[in-house]
Order: sequence, then C-alpha cells, then structure tokens
Amino acid sequence: MAIDIHWIRDDASLAEHCAHWQTLPYIAVDTEFMRVDTFYPIAGLLQVGDGKSAYLIDPLTISQWQPLSDLLESPAVIKVVHACSEDLEVLLRLTGSLPVPLFDTQLAAAYLNLGFSMGYSRLVNEVLGLELPKGETRSDWLQRPLSDTQISYAAEDAVHLAEVFEKLRPQLSAEKYAWVLEDGAELVAQLRRETDPYELYRDAKLAWKLSRAQLAVLRELCAWREREARARNVPRNRIVREQSLWPLAKTQPNNLQTLAKIEDMHPRTVRQDGELLLELIQRSASLPPEQWPEALPEPLPIDASAVLKQLRAIGQAEAERLGMAPELMLRKKTLEALLKSGYPNGPYQLPDSLRGWRRERMGQALLDSLANTGEQP
Repeated sequence: MAIDIHWIRDDASLAEHCAHWQTLPYIAVDTEFMRVDTFYPIAGLLQVGDGKSAYLIDPLTISQWQPLSDLLESPAVIKVVHACSEDLEVLLRLTGSLPVPLFDTQLAAAYLNLGFSMGYSRLVNEVLGLELPKGETRSDWLQRPLSDTQISYAAEDAVHLAEVFEKLRPQLSAEKYAWVLEDGAELVAQLRRETDPYELYRDAKLAWKLSRAQLAVLRELCAWREREARARNVPRNRIVREQSLWPLAKTQPNNLQTLAKIEDMHPRTVRQDGELLLELIQRSASLPPEQWPEALPEPLPIDASAVLKQLRAIGQAEAERLGMAPELMLRKKTLEALLKSGYPNGPYQLPDSLRGWRRERMGQALLDSLANTGEQP
C-alpha cells in the first residue's frame, strides 16, 4: 500500500503541522543523521507519523524550531520512538528540547516479553508481520535531493512506528505502561544530566591501577579531551585516542619524543597538541596531595561472581512473575555498584542507579540477600 507522504520544508509549514499534532494523543518520531567526523550528530531528516501519514521534515531548510520544541515538551502528546538514545541527541541539538512523555517501542517489547533490545525491523516483523527492506541507515542523509529509496525508507519508519505503538499499547497493563513511560523519562533525564568532564577519568580503562598522583593527571587529560572534542566538534579519539590516556597518565612524558612513543598516539595529536599536552601533564602532576582524587576501587574479585549470580536471580524471578524480559530488571552495572558498596562483609547501600519501580520492588530483596550471604559460615 502506498504511503501518504507530506514534506515540511519551511518554518510556516512546520508551525502549522505542530499546531495540529498538539491535538493528537501521540506522534511517532524518528530521525536520520550523520555522525562520521563530528562529536555532535548532524540532522539529515526528521520523520513524524500520526498513524495515517508520514511527514518528512527537512532540517536543512528550517530555521525556526520553537513549534517543534513546544510539541516535544507537551505533556498531553505521547512521543513514540524506537531505541532512541541518538535520536534524543539529534532533537536536543536541533530544538533545545527533549520529548516527554516518551514511549520507546523497544522497551515496550521487553515489557511484553517479546524480546530484549529488539531491532526495529525485527519488531515490525514480529508485531505487524511485515518484512522491511534493507535499511538506508548508512547512506548520506545530508545529500539533496534524497533518493527515492531513502524517502521510502524514512516514510515507512514513521508510519510503521505508529502502527507498532497502536498494537503494543493495548497489550500493556496500566502498571507496565506507567513503567515504560518511567523508563522513557529516565532516558531523557540521563541526557539532561551533563557529565562533569572532571568525573570522566573514573570510567577510563584500567584507571583503578593508577596511584592518586597519576589519577590527577588522568583526570585532567580526560576533562581536556572532552572539552576539546565538544569545542572542535570532532570525535573524542580525534583529540587523543582512548588507548593513549592510561599510558600518558602512568608514564607522564616530558618531551615530544617520548610523547610520540606513547601507545596508540597519533602523529597528528603530537603535532597539533603535543606542547599543550606536555604542559597539562606537568601542571596536573605538580598538584599537592590534598588535590589528588581518591583512589579508585579495584574491580570485584572472581569469587564475587557467585554473589552477582544470586542477585541477578532476584531480578529473573521478578521478571518471570511479571511476564517480562529478564534483562529489563537489574543491570549488571547496578548490581556491581551495589556489591562494591560493601563487598565482602557489608554493610551494603543501594546505588543511585537503582531507581523507581525497580528500587521499590527489588531493593529490599537485594539487601536481604546480601545480608543472608554475610551470615553464612
């Protein structure tokens, strides 16, 4: 069946359509973008589906995004997306706003135990019985004119996303529907929570092996890399490669020759930023001990894996009771953070990452399980 496609290429048309969409119970939203040589995604196309038609918004010809921004923030209109983390970045960059309330069809499928982390084509096939053509995801969405294949692919996404929502929504209990929206709100909140560049060193590979003095250097390197990537709008590895951060902090080279010998150090980095890097290393290496970061905890020992398994079983049992994909319940990072808070002898503290209904339903059971483990001879 032919899809009804409407192009939106000017500010007046966008404002008019947004005013209409404000009256609907939901809209399906998708984006196509490019992100090859940039830190931030570049929007190539926005798609909106209302259950009947596909609307293709050309971001290269629109300058006034306020009507769409208002629509995204309207609490009366559900915004339907699929696996949306990068779509959210595109929308935030373009409009300054994020979609709320947010219904992610990938999450909804997991709540209905259809599968976890399902790709869009597979979900459409599962729910609608349709075979989608091979994607155009990797094609050039900034070219104009777009090819017929690209236009068809983009329009189908918007139309079928709305159809998937209309099929999944009635299958969700009121409780599960509220949880899908709660998880959607958390996805939005995560993007709003700007990570402090000076906290990024904590997640650097093998950072726990460094002394506090070396961590002071790593902290400065990671923060500088993040700020520069954003300012220059290039991928982080174009500034300094990931693999080079740890040896830089560990060995702290003091001249360009030794800097150039650092593992995975790109000659371009030495040429462009070498002197600055040496100065940054020297400055952070000379900080007094009271300004050093605290030592980072070591990874959990191998014998903690049995306890992790025991904690994961709590989530799996709850998933079975609720008829949901077990992977939805307790993330590995959350369980590891819980264990690290007191391993091996406690007391343990629920991590901030265990929020909402998961904390309410499983928080106490996790703490009780750990308390019982501690009592065993």
